[in-house]
Amino acid sequence: MADELLAIAERVAEQARPGEQVEAYVARTRDTDVKVFDGDVESLSSAETEGVGVRVVTDHRQGFAYAGSLDADAVAEALAEARDNAGFASEDEYLGLPDPDGVAPADLDLFRADLADVAADDKVALALEVERATRAADGRIRGVETAEYGDAAVEAAVASSMGVHARVRRTVCSVYAYALAGDGAETQTGYGYDVGRHPADLDVAKAATMAAERATQMLGAKQPSSRKITVVLDPLVTASFLGLLSSALSGEAVLKGRSMFAERMGEAVGASVLTLSDDPTNPEAFGAAPYDSEGLATRRNVLIQGGVLQRFLQNAYSGRRSGTASTGSAVRAGFKSTPGVGSRALSLVPGDKSQEQLLAEVGDGILVRSAIGLHSGANPISGDFSVGVEGLMIRDGAVAEPVREATIASTLQRMLKDVAAVGSDLEWLPGGAAGVTVVIPDVSLSGS
Repeated sequence: MADELLAIAERVAEQARPGEQVEAYVARTRDTDVKVFDGDVESLSSAETEGVGVRVVTDHRQGFAYAGSLDADAVAEALAEARDNAGFASEDEYLGLPDPDGVAPADLDLFRADLADVAADDKVALALEVERATRAADGRIRGVETAEYGDAAVEAAVASSMGVHARVRRTVCSVYAYALAGDGAETQTGYGYDVGRHPADLDVAKAATMAAERATQMLGAKQPSSRKITVVLDPLVTASFLGLLSSALSGEAVLKGRSMFAERMGEAVGASVLTLSDDPTNPEAFGAAPYDSEGLATRRNVLIQGGVLQRFLQNAYSGRRSGTASTGSAVRAGFKSTPGVGSRALSLVPGDKSQEQLLAEVGDGILVRSAIGLHSGANPISGDFSVGVEGLMIRDGAVAEPVREATIASTLQRMLKDVAAVGSDLEWLPGGAAGVTVVIPDVSLSGS
């Protein structure tokens, strides 16, 4: 199927006129979502979308148009409309499609063709099983508010008159449960999940146990007292923080004056134990891809090395405008959009100690299991943040009583500089970042 999509993209690119650059991005997505409640199917949806986005650049003006169909007439109309739009666009000397840069694409096994053969009844069965297993995991589980199965198969191709020819295929599927635990009049919640590239990869028991444990561990939670404290970020929370940092490490954000790292290239922006990279060539990452959304091969980009800022992520436009080059980091929301800049597989280089070993070294602190309102409570431009947290106190090197209705406040710059340790428990999660335990001392905790 990806060959068919590439052929469509190439036919569009071949129609470039003299002095004109033409690019076509063609995509097809199939997804399924199953939600169950109390042993019954609440909803089941299956959808397929396909379409083409066309960019035309002429005289440093760019036009874009898309069609939600791969019918030949619809594709031709999108090309004509993109040409027309280019005539009305503003001139920008940095506009232009990328030339092939000679980087060889990684050989990645990301697609499971037989996902299409999995019956809907089998997908429903997985959602029902994660609900049943969550209820059975602990006697204090009063119910499962949400139990879901979801999957997606994405195929895309991009070709341009500059000689770019690329195709990408990947599948992903997951199970998820949101549990309610109770003790008397008290109710607490917790979620669990597992993710893979095929339903056979999914561990329902893992998702159910995680949801039940996270819900029951919060029973009896109280507001902690305000103080300065050592914060230990659970891998899931670290992944959320990395997602926040990714926007500040975009060359596009730097050009727009929306990054706290602007003008800091080559400076120490974090502790020496911090090395942060974006590596879409890693097949374990669920954002992995051999090519970016402009058809250039992806590559491992080290953004922060030993605490020192090394580079920003770039697409062709931002790289050209900043005087560098694309880092193979173009991303799109789909065929309806032009390329932006973004990460696909952010991760910290892990340390050599488990979370349990790090907790033992910390002695007293708080293990943050959930950060509430992170993206609304944090500013990637100034770095200021104040977010609600829930988790478990750490006493004498072990987890103790649960706490909630607390807030941690600092700046992202200070937190990066103060990181004392990174755990060995790196785990690839849904989305564009991996989680790992991180220890940060002397953070302001606000409670009672």
